[in-house]
Amino acid sequence: MLKEKPKANNKEVRCMTIGFKRKVIFFATNNVHKFNEARMIFAKHKIAVGMLRVKTLEIQSDSLEKIAETSVIEAFRHCHLPLIVEDAGLFIDALIGFPGPYAAYAYKTIGNVGLLKLMENVESRNAIFQSVIAYYASELRAPICFRGEVIGEITREERRGKSKSGFGFDPIFKPAKSGKTFAEMTMREKNRYSHRAEALESFANWYKQHK
Repeated sequence: MLKEKPKANNKEVRCMTIGFKRKVIFFATNNVHKFNEARMIFAKHKIAVGMLRVKTLEIQSDSLEKIAETSVIEAFRHCHLPLIVEDAGLFIDALIGFPGPYAAYAYKTIGNVGLLKLMENVESRNAIFQSVIAYYASELRAPICFRGEVIGEITREERRGKSKSGFGFDPIFKPAKSGKTFAEMTMREKNRYSHRAEALESFANWYKQHK
C-alpha cells in the first residue's frame, strides 16, 4: 500500500491510498482534465497512475524545462513518490511568442477573451502549443524531461463542442491537421493531436524501457 509520508502537510498533499501489484507513478497536478488525459494515454501502456494534489513551486522562467524541473523536485520533497509534473506554453507568432511559458498566468488574468482582443485585426494566426513532462524519482540524480508540441492557429472566436469539454486556451487553439479546436474534440480525439499527449507518450515509452 502506498501512503502519504508523515512529513507532508495534509493541506498540501492529498493522495488516495492505492493498492497496485505493479509500479505506479503519480501526476502532481490540481487539474483533473490534465490527469484524465494522462490516465487515458498511460492505460494504453499499462502504466498505473495516481493524481497527487500538491503545492509546487512555479518559478518565472522562459524555459518550460526549467519550470517543470523545479516544480517536480519541489513536489517530490513533499511526498517522496515517483512523480511527473507538466508545464505548457502557448507561443503566438504575431505576439512575438506571447504568452509563451506564462500561458497559465495569461489565462488567469486576461483569459480567452483578452487574448482574442490582442489578436483583433491580425491576419497571421500561427501558434505553437508546447508541453514538457518532468519525471523524478528517488533513484534519479536529476529530473528527466520529455517535450511535445503541436503547430496550429488561434481562432477568431471561442469554439466549444456540445460536451463543453476543454480547458484553458483549448477553445481558441486549432491544430493545423484538424478542423476542430481542442475544446470541440473528445478527449480521445485531442490525445491524437495535443502537445501534452506527445510528451506523455514519449515519457511512457521511456518508462516502459527503464522499469
